[in-house]
This record gives sequence, structure tokens and C-alpha cells, in this order.
Amino acid sequence: MIVLHQIDPVAFSVGPLRVHWYGLMYLLGFAAAWWLGSRRIRAGRLPGVDANGFSDLLFFAMLGVVLGGRIGYVLFYGLGEAARDPLMPLRVWDGGMSFHGGLLGVLLAVGLWSRARGLRFFDTVDFIAPLVPPGLGFGRIGNYIGGELWGKPTGAGWGVVFPGGLPEPLRGLDPATLRAQFEAGALDAWARHPSQLYQACLEGLVMFLALWWFSSRPRPRYAVSGLFSLLYGCFRFLVEFVRVPDPQLGYLAFGWLTMGQLLSLPLVALGLFLLWRSHSAPVLQPAVPAKGDQA
Repeated sequence: MIVLHQIDPVAFSVGPLRVHWYGLMYLLGFAAAWWLGSRRIRAGRLPGVDANGFSDLLFFAMLGVVLGGRIGYVLFYGLGEAARDPLMPLRVWDGGMSFHGGLLGVLLAVGLWSRARGLRFFDTVDFIAPLVPPGLGFGRIGNYIGGELWGKPTGAGWGVVFPGGLPEPLRGLDPATLRAQFEAGALDAWARHPSQLYQACLEGLVMFLALWWFSSRPRPRYAVSGLFSLLYGCFRFLVEFVRVPDPQLGYLAFGWLTMGQLLSLPLVALGLFLLWRSHSAPVLQPAVPAKGDQA
């Protein structure tokens, strides 16, 4: 079944202020991380850290996501544009966030927070890894609602017609005319893979279920982080085969290698290394929660 994408990216407006669905997805991701992390804190899964300490950790992680994601996008995908337009990095309302940059930002924030608390870096990373996939899933849903980062043509009788992915004469049609053309079957040839939803399912739902189950009992240090890195790297690498590469970069090699795939390969290698290293690592046992902290 072919679907025409005609979703308003603006959720609601208050006077001149327009609130986009993409921003709301970020809020949902942070809210899910707070709720899930609070449960793990009450269960003593990060010994020595209480609810206030976790709130500080989440705040710094949020800064790492936003700043790292934007800086990473500029460095990995928009360096040429930034060179031509020095104000481009500041125009965050135009979109443009990088997962890999956000990941580096979070790791830096976690490292600084862990050092200040006297905690081992990977004990903290293992703790927060299961909290990340819901945010990734919500973010990809935001990409879909915004009609961005779409996939390649399906070549089959199903998919999504994204107005922004149509050729120029059709892209400028008003919504009513576009709907009429779609219902007449004139747009079926431009149906694309909804790669955003593929990623929401794999990076969001599947990764969350796998990591939440895997971390439901104490695991050796590095194991949870390693599984996160391996799963994300593999899922992102695979979905890139049906996703249109960034137009300013195109394919980097072999007629199929994208920047997303290139950046995911180190995550796969890191995941395998961490899982291997976890075999000889100690297991962090949960602290016994006080009676007043039990829920």
C-alpha cells in the first residue's frame, strides 16, 4: 500500500511561536530516559548515586546530545556549507543533528560527571545505555513526521510518497492538487522506503527490548555498552542501504558506502571489543536500596 506523506511538521502554535513535532520527540526521549533511569536508580543499579545525582547526569547528557549532535552534523555533513555560511551552525531551527556527534557529546558529558563523582566511566555508560533507544526511536519518528531523511524508491507496490522527494515540477504543487495526483496513481513511481520508520523500529524498539532485557540482571562491565554499540552500528549500516545519502556528500566509495555507514563501522568494532573485554571484567552488583527508596 502506497501512502502520501502530508503531515504538518508543526504540532501547534502559540502566537508567533511554532512548536515542531521533532522538538516534542526530543522531549519524549528525555522523559522516557528520566523515567527508565529513575527506576534503575531506585533498584540500586548505579551504586552511590541517588535521584538527585541521576538528575544531574541526565542534564549533562541532554547538553551532550544537543551540542554534540549539532557540532557533529556540521563536522560530518555540513562542513562545506558552514565554510560558506559561518552562521549556519547556529541555525538549529533549520534541522541537522548527527547521532554520532550526539554520542560523542554524551560520552564526554558522562566522563566529566563520572570523574566528579569518583565513578568508573563504563559503569555509568553501562547504566545509561538502555535509556537511549527510546530517544532514538522518537527522533526517527520526528524525522518521518518532518518528511526528511527518506529512503530510496522501493521499486514495488508499496512505500511512502514524500513531497520533498518528488521531481521539481511536482514538488511545487499545492496539497490539494498533490492529493489528486496521488489518488490518480500518478505519484506511485516515486514511492520510497520509509527508512525513518525502519530505524525507529530497529534503533528504538528492538534495541530497547534487547538492552533492557540484557541489563535486567547484573552483567560484567563493558557488556551492556558493547551490545549497544554493536546493535546500533549493525542496524544503522544495514538501513543505509535503503536510505538516500546526504545530497551534499553522496556516496563516499564503491557506489554504495555512505557517511552513516562509514561512521557506524567503528561502533561495530568497538562493540565487539567491549563484549570481548567484558569476559574478564568484574560484575557491578546493585546496591541494596533503602526501604524508603523502594517502589
